[in-house]
Amino acid sequence: MPKWCFNYDSGEYEDIDKDGYSWTQGEYVYNWDDSDYRREEEEEEQRRLNDEDDDW
Repeated sequence: MPKWCFNYDSGEYEDIDKDGYSWTQGEYVYNWDDSDYRREEEEEEQRRLNDEDDDW
């Protein structure tokens, strides 16, 4: 599911998938703000680590 991310090349916010595909432009973009995806991955990793700690 794409997220509303800033594309630095176009200077616009666009619907961009995690792999960089812009649904707005219909092509892959390379210079975009993926911080929402990275933050989501970090939170998921932290939850996974916390779940492993709870097993003790």
